[in-house]
Amino acid sequence: MSKRSATDRAADGQAFAKASGSGAKRDENEVNDIGEFEDAWEDEIESEEEVVDGEAGDNEDGMDVDELMPAIEESEELPPAPEAFIPGTHVLGKDEILEPDDSVYIMRHSMNVTWPCLSFDVLRDNLGDERQRYPATAYLVAGTQADQASKNELSVFKMSSLHRTQKDGDDSDSDEEDDDALDEDAILEFRSVPHHGGVNRIRAQPLPPSSPLPPASQPYFTATWADTGKVHIWDIRPLIESLDVPGYSWDKSRTNNPAFTINSHGRAEGFAMDWASSGNANPSSLRLLTGDVHSKIYLTTTTPSGFNALSQPFTSHTSSVEDLQWSPSEPTVFASCSADCSVQIWDVRSKGRRSVAGIEPAHESDVNVISWNRSTSYLLLSGGDEGGIKVWDLRNVQKKGTTVVSSPVASFKWHTAPITSIEWHPTEDSIFAASGADDQVTLWDLGVEPDDDEVGTPMNDAPDGARDVPPQLLFVHQGQKDVKEVHWHPQIPGAVLSTALDGFNIFKTISV
Repeated sequence: MSKRSATDRAADGQAFAKASGSGAKRDENEVNDIGEFEDAWEDEIESEEEVVDGEAGDNEDGMDVDELMPAIEESEELPPAPEAFIPGTHVLGKDEILEPDDSVYIMRHSMNVTWPCLSFDVLRDNLGDERQRYPATAYLVAGTQADQASKNELSVFKMSSLHRTQKDGDDSDSDEEDDDALDEDAILEFRSVPHHGGVNRIRAQPLPPSSPLPPASQPYFTATWADTGKVHIWDIRPLIESLDVPGYSWDKSRTNNPAFTINSHGRAEGFAMDWASSGNANPSSLRLLTGDVHSKIYLTTTTPSGFNALSQPFTSHTSSVEDLQWSPSEPTVFASCSADCSVQIWDVRSKGRRSVAGIEPAHESDVNVISWNRSTSYLLLSGGDEGGIKVWDLRNVQKKGTTVVSSPVASFKWHTAPITSIEWHPTEDSIFAASGADDQVTLWDLGVEPDDDEVGTPMNDAPDGARDVPPQLLFVHQGQKDVKEVHWHPQIPGAVLSTALDGFNIFKTISV
């Protein structure tokens, strides 16, 4: 198409040409003879071809004309691919926000709650193990951190309609209706009971793998570490039943008051807590460890008649006890970590209530969290206030009284703020999840061959000074503010739940 000046377009008076470019132009006298049928505009109408011919003629006479330009075509270039945000390497601009890449998620849902929860635990259900179908359902128990002590609650949540994440390019023309592919909002239901004081940590009693949920007539215990210095034990089984059975009315005398309260810590609050079971659903086999900010650890056991809080504490730490973990293979052994930078190993049968082995120091600052591998019982994870993650082989940990310093079998310095939670995968002994105060939830696999041949040293040192990504780092999940705790779902392989200041996330990635 030729290019014409604005003057030419105004003279035409039409958006398209009427005269044929191949037809001869009529003589002026002939036009006048037509009389009343004269078309006053006819002689001024030119086709595009006539304009081209005219311009060519003008050019031959030496007159300046506009240069012919090719037609403007729409660009077929694809928009630039989104760039992966690497914490510590990239910095968000003033008006930039992170957008999730749903192509790497099998499932991803966010849920807001009235008050933030520092801690939660995944509850066992009767929906089966190794669940792969969607929509999924998950149950959890959590305690709040409200602005007033009287507003706090213990809540049991039911997350349902957890559909697969829809991805760009999904084939929506399939003839078969697939419930897995529906993209609907998840549903969050809950039942709550009052809880005096904020909840620092909450843990549900362990149930043996593949065992069903206890009947509604039997207890399902959950312990809460309150900021008042008390540890309360609650029976939450009726709350679960009310979420599943419409119209179910529970006995408030059973649920609204603790079944037992541990007063051993006085007014000292704490965070460390862990249950253990002898391998069956009998409540009389339960054992509960609790540790406080005054470095003391207390053991509470159960008998057929109820709970029994032992009065003599375990005392080898010199600062706040931050986390506790029972051994998955030895019923009398447990591990603890502390703000005194150490990890201690204990045996409840030892006299004097002193630790039998230890790693001193385990980190250069407070050791915030630990996790004992359920499949390979000699591996222990620890996360420190400096942001470091370390893997320990307990077969190399020396007994008390030796001067040999233990070294980790692996060490990672990816997080740039304190590690707030860490947990081994329930069935894969090389995979673990961690969360940090840098708003990251990270998934790791020790089975990936490291580039560093030197055992016990950081594996992410970049020679040019730029930050490198450790090969063992599988996935970084972001988008939450001030992440406090992370757990795997034991019945939905690969599903991860996390709690933060702005609510809960549940997701499953293509990496695990």
